[in-house]
Amino acid sequence: MAMLWKFMRVAKYSKTALSPKVKVRGIPTHSRHSSSKSVPSDFAASAPCSNTVELLGKTYPQDDYSNVTEKILSKVGKNLHNRKHHPLWLIKEQVKDHFYKHYIGRRGTPLFSVYDGLSPVVTVQQNFDSLLIPQNHASRRKEDNYYLNRDHMLRAHTSAHQWDLIHSGLDAFLAVGDVYRRDTIDNTHYPVFHQMEGVRLFSCHELFSNIKDGEGLQLFEQGHRTAHKQECHTMEAVRLVEFNLKQVLTKLMTHIFGDGLQVRWVDCYFPFTHPSFEMEINFQGEWMEVLGCGVMEQQLVNSAGARDKIGWAFGLGLERLAMILYDIPDIRLFWSEDERFLKQFIGPHIWQKIKFQPLSRYPPLINDISFWLPSETYSKNDFYDLVRTIGGDLIEKVVLVDEFAHPKTKKVSHCYRIVYRHPERTLTQDEVHRIHQAIEESAVRELGVEGRF
Repeated sequence: MAMLWKFMRVAKYSKTALSPKVKVRGIPTHSRHSSSKSVPSDFAASAPCSNTVELLGKTYPQDDYSNVTEKILSKVGKNLHNRKHHPLWLIKEQVKDHFYKHYIGRRGTPLFSVYDGLSPVVTVQQNFDSLLIPQNHASRRKEDNYYLNRDHMLRAHTSAHQWDLIHSGLDAFLAVGDVYRRDTIDNTHYPVFHQMEGVRLFSCHELFSNIKDGEGLQLFEQGHRTAHKQECHTMEAVRLVEFNLKQVLTKLMTHIFGDGLQVRWVDCYFPFTHPSFEMEINFQGEWMEVLGCGVMEQQLVNSAGARDKIGWAFGLGLERLAMILYDIPDIRLFWSEDERFLKQFIGPHIWQKIKFQPLSRYPPLINDISFWLPSETYSKNDFYDLVRTIGGDLIEKVVLVDEFAHPKTKKVSHCYRIVYRHPERTLTQDEVHRIHQAIEESAVRELGVEGRF
């Protein structure tokens, strides 16, 4: 993979990283049923001229919440899920094909619409408020999200489009796109990944029409919230919605991974679904979580204008499915431009069985970095973002290997182990030394740490 982050950018790195006026041209579109128009990925940064960011044809003023970096903005518009024959495109097309063939509307057309070109720039209201996520919820933290400013952000999940699509009158849809989260650095985590959102709403007639003596059954009641239902739902309605949801997803996973697949459900908690579950599949003897789902919060459904309906929602990660199905060991490979990687996924049809053949395994180079933390608030994700910005996809893993509190001064020291490995060539000690030194200098300058190197 060509090195995306040049050494010359190191000196320009800042914590906000957006003093230049950044432009990413192109506006995504969507339409009824499948929409596959991608955002052009042209990326250019001009000389510093204002405190604004220009992204997808719009200008956003920066403020104290702005924390998105140029490195992350360079990924906006890549739309790997719409790049033909890419493994993420294959997974998306397989899911679409399954839903199109197995769920048909009254007029003989696919029941589910597919939206795969929605803009990744959303409002905080769309990403959190519309989903009933409380103001003090941990998922809103700057440490975990990429904010353009206090009002706009790069979506953290495709659920950010639920309210708008329901409000537009849709009862069944799939929304696919790139999502952005600040996270740890290893072979299964990347700050940009791809999700698919699924939503299905039912009227009273649709839910109970095939139930014997179901004429008297109702969707709603004046009840109490329990671990198994919302206060406004009848138990009969919840049980049927839950059964339908699990049946739909079990059929989908079996269709993708083959007959004999073992599935189990684990109770969990999502703010915008209740009850909610995680699906785990047994693949090659190991249980793996592949998606989260649940009965939609009725307050969300009501506020979007579908007061007489009840429904379910699910979210799945395309990278997770592709890594399992194709045996891809490193999430960075999805961003590779190496033909040895990409050509492996070209076939006559989307259901062709493919097993990834590893590229030559290049040796890692490992360096540690230790520093005293500043007295003010310190976030590990700030450090991870700094490392990603400077080292780019040469960084395979960052691990906190030691944490020490001085008994007298009470100062806290962190030691991180950084594993450098290029997925397509051998790194030299000299180039890794330059990157590592730049990380040390930037950590002192940008994070206010006291180096122990």
